[in-house]
Amino acid sequence: MSESARPWPEMRYVVVDVEGNGQQPPDLVELAVLPIAGGRIGGPTAWLVRPRTPITPMARRIHGIRDEDIADAPGFEAVRGDVLAHLGDAVVVGHNVRVDLGVLARKLPGWTPPAAIDTLRLARRLLPGMNSYRLGALVRVLGLAEDLSAGLQPHRAAYDVLVTARLFTRLATAPDGAPRTFEELCEAGALPAPAPETEPRLFE
Repeated sequence: MSESARPWPEMRYVVVDVEGNGQQPPDLVELAVLPIAGGRIGGPTAWLVRPRTPITPMARRIHGIRDEDIADAPGFEAVRGDVLAHLGDAVVVGHNVRVDLGVLARKLPGWTPPAAIDTLRLARRLLPGMNSYRLGALVRVLGLAEDLSAGLQPHRAAYDVLVTARLFTRLATAPDGAPRTFEELCEAGALPAPAPETEPRLFE
């Protein structure tokens, strides 16, 4: 059986989410990663990172992270090795993942994931007719935030990787309950990796 024809749980994935400072191109303020192995969603690991320039008011209104919150946070180089260890050689998953990949490509020169699957593209393909495909809208409609810790909040990286992982596993399961193949998911939601971003993601 070719790798692409395997049921999706046989592949390893890492869900990523980047929160930026609102500059163009966006710099990193918070990053979270979450593994999915054997079809099971793991726990998130998140880092606050001090960007080179201040957080803009618009970005602060979205994710709530203030300059004073990251005043004592490390620069990215201090966590670079840890981030790479968590990413490994897994397939990257994210909502509007081209933005996350664009930031990571600048922060991790030479790093290239084997593939990247965009749950935004995947949802548009597999859930036709939705009023909105923004992550928050899909979370509400599909009930993806049920039983999450009260300390987690939308537009923070740990929350976003958890609900994105739940969205991905939901979409990766066919209506009859059978797992889709990795090939099916790539056909519906894959992006070239890495993919450059052209605009900051603030409202997904």
